[in-house]
Formats: sequence, C-alpha cells, structure tokens
Amino acid sequence: MRKALLLMVLGVVLLSLPAAIGEKNAPYEIHIDVESKALTLFQGDKLVKQYTIATGAWDTPTPLGVFTINSRFSGEMCGFGTCFLGLNVPWGNYGIHGTNKPESIGSNASHGCIRMRVKDAEELYATVPNGTRVVIQCGPFGELGTSLRPLKEGDRSSMVCAVQRKLKALGFYYGWPDGIYGAATQQAVAAARKAMSLPPGHVDWAFYQAIGLTLFE
Repeated sequence: MRKALLLMVLGVVLLSLPAAIGEKNAPYEIHIDVESKALTLFQGDKLVKQYTIATGAWDTPTPLGVFTINSRFSGEMCGFGTCFLGLNVPWGNYGIHGTNKPESIGSNASHGCIRMRVKDAEELYATVPNGTRVVIQCGPFGELGTSLRPLKEGDRSSMVCAVQRKLKALGFYYGWPDGIYGAATQQAVAAARKAMSLPPGHVDWAFYQAIGLTLFE
C-alpha cells in the first residue's frame, strides 16, 4: 500500500515537471499600450509584471506595430537613464529606456521612445534578451492609432507605413513600406491624388477616404 502511494505521488510530480520546465523556459514577450501607458511583460502565457511608462508626444509619436529588441547598452545616468533596449523600427531609432525625468512617467512626453523609471528599466534590461518580441498598440485600430493625422514629406511613423502599404496594394507605390515619407512616397501620393481627381497635396482626410484607409475599415 505504501509503495503504491509512493508511486502515485512520484507520478504526479513527474507529470508536473514538463509544464514547470516549459513555463520557466518560455520566451518573454512585451506588450505596450500607448493609450493606457502600460508595459506588460509576459513569459509564455504568464503575466510577469506590469510597469507604468511614458510614450511619445503628439508630434513625435511612439511607433505602433510588432518589433523585436535588437540592440542594447548600459552606462552612467543620462537622458536614457542607465540602460537602453533598441527596437528594430524601420523608420528611426526607438527603444525602451530609463529617464532622468521621472515626473514624465504616465504622460505623452518622449520623442517616440518608451520611458520607464530607472529601477524598472534596469529590471527589464536584466530580464529580457535580444530577440524578444515587442508589441506596441494604441487603441483598437492597430498602426493607425486612435486618429488619422495629416502627413507630409519628412514624416516618419507607423501611419506613413500604413499609407505606403495601401498605396502599394492600389498600384501607386513600388517601394518597401518603411514608414518614411520621402520622395518616392510623395510621388505615389501625387499619382494617386491625380487618379482620384483630388487637388495636388499630401495626405489629408480626403486622401484617406479616397484610398479607403479609415479607422472603421
């Protein structure tokens, strides 16, 4: 009887080991909600921790989309706090880092990066490796965020990327959707505006409607 009980307990322990090992070895993933100013760290399906952050100001928005951590550095206290996790955003240099302005946490204050309190940034830096997936969203409309903004040459954002992708599907843009509103994008916009009987210009509300790119698509 005692032997049978021992074998049953041993079986339960052995059955639980793969799940425990799998959870421990599961990859990390970071979810960032720009609207609620929250960075949530997951390991597999397990919520590890949530941090309050600062995100981009209105004219320098945080990039939206799915990226990975592809670089890092740490050092003495500076505008980036003591450490920086770089993201592979095609149209600029963005990352997750600390700050020497802790009062900005919880607001739209950065040049597009994700700011954390120094202690929080150091904790995240020590936890997640390069290659970690980072999902950044703002509201229910993906890379369009919560509102459509007018765009012009020189702009860099996830919204530019969405416009490029739409123009490519319509046959006006032939480059890679890189989120940079350069000469090729303006040529595509000009061609699309002419084909759709719109006056010369950039990306405005009428243009969004004409190409069928709306928040309710």
